[in-house]
Amino acid sequence: MKGIILAGGSGTRVYPNTKVLSKQILPVYDKPTIYYPLSTLLKLGIKDILIISNKVHSFLDLLGDGHDLGINISYKEQKQPRGIAEALIIGEKFIGDDNVVLALGDNIFTGIDYGYVPGAAIVGYKVSNPKDYGVVEFDTNGLNERVVTGIEEKPESPKSDIAVTGLYFYDDTASARAKTLTPSDRNELEITDLNKSYLKTGDLSLAILDPEHAWFDTGDHDQMFEASMFVKSIQNRTNSMIGCIELESYKAGNITKEEVCKLVYKMPSCKYKDNIIRSASLPS
Repeated sequence: MKGIILAGGSGTRVYPNTKVLSKQILPVYDKPTIYYPLSTLLKLGIKDILIISNKVHSFLDLLGDGHDLGINISYKEQKQPRGIAEALIIGEKFIGDDNVVLALGDNIFTGIDYGYVPGAAIVGYKVSNPKDYGVVEFDTNGLNERVVTGIEEKPESPKSDIAVTGLYFYDDTASARAKTLTPSDRNELEITDLNKSYLKTGDLSLAILDPEHAWFDTGDHDQMFEASMFVKSIQNRTNSMIGCIELESYKAGNITKEEVCKLVYKMPSCKYKDNIIRSASLPS
């Protein structure tokens, strides 16, 4: 399985911070926002990752080719914000015949786990304001399996309180399906339409995050602040790290403990370094 992180867009909701920087470079507490979706892909055991952005150079300077993390990172440009689903077209050659996980570069998750299912899978999360999100409708059959019956984008009268998050699992037909989509009124290829194509063929499943896990869509200043306070609180309370790509790569077996230490100790003195040393019990 391969992974794509879509880190495009103009970031107007967090302007003027995004005049020269991509939104996904901005910090959520002690690390760049993109570290969080990248760590999610690492938790899923993914080693081949494509980052799509309109400011590729920023991420290349930040992450390089992934060699230090024992993974492979490549880059493609999305020149204009033409929709989330376009990422599957831009990444068609990268995906090849593999399954792919598409993660939005400004989404933060805890507790993600995944068992392969054919077709496509979306991840849902219970929210208090479903009108602000894409909402999934579903029935529960006698086997306690959730059967998706519909998806609506920011509905006036939501049929459920389960929002569709920014993490999507697709089979190797995703790129071909994305090519058949008609642009929306805002001239974008909508990810909801791609998911509906899987729904139409009976190939869409739903996983709902447990309440003890967290999801943040850090689309504006308030959400970034809330996510920062959450990360700070959990890291301080549990003596652990959320979104630490060095430690997640080590846990995934991509690099050795010696290689983690080498990465950490060459960092300048900073809060991020201190948090890694503390949470991993490394000698200071």
